Amino acid sequence: RWFTHFYVVSVLWNGFLLICLFRAEFLGEPLPSWIHHMHHALGRDSQSGDMGNEHFSALLVLLLLWLHSCRRLAECLWTSVFSNGVIHMVQYCFGLGYYVAVGSTVLCQVPTNVRNGKELSVQICWYHIVGVMMYIWASHHQHRCLEILASLRKNKSGKVVSLSHSIPFGDWFESLSCPHYFAELLIYVSMAIMLGFQNVTWWCVVMYVVFNQALAAVLCHEFYQKTFSSYPKHRKAFIPHV
Repeated sequence: RWFTHFYVVSVLWNGFLLICLFRAEFLGEPLPSWIHHMHHALGRDSQSGDMGNEHFSALLVLLLLWLHSCRRLAECLWTSVFSNGVIHMVQYCFGLGYYVAVGSTVLCQVPTNVRNGKELSVQICWYHIVGVMMYIWASHHQHRCLEILASLRKNKSGKVVSLSHSIPFGDWFESLSCPHYFAELLIYVSMAIMLGFQNVTWWCVVMYVVFNQALAAVLCHEFYQKTFSSYPKHRKAFIPHV
């Protein structure tokens, strides 16, 4: 349940970054000086030109990252039913830092010293549309899977009656033990698509999500197999058919 803190931090911090970028793009206001210093430290402002649609792509990804955090916060508060499991302090601190860093990473994809002069509406490309559609699709299934998990601990009236573990069925649970983790990966892949496929920095973020979610999924999958003798043998841990 302390994952709730991660999304509180993400909503506040990434919302602030979104406002900064929005004001820079639509009102022509300069980005805060500390953002320029961050760009300089990362060598970002050494680039001599704007590579096409970076401004709109970053604005879109930061917006959807913020919306993702808002949805996950709402699910933590009103959908999920948490057990009495604990989190290690190192993991907790790392999680807080991650959600600060990931939004800052998006902002660092925007050159601070150049503007291409195009209207943002003209910058919409096919990969933005594909990315948004994939984001919506993955977000829908993630929410549905979290509802299924929560329903295992509630009665028909919605009252929590148990904190024990049960075998989930329905939606992507028919083929995966942790489809909500797989959906999380798809959400980050959709953002990589929105950034134009060639953003190496964001693909590094995607790879982190792959390893992080895969580890959690394998541990959960093994728990299901050890706890329930009747657990469906055809289910995979994290990625369908893998």
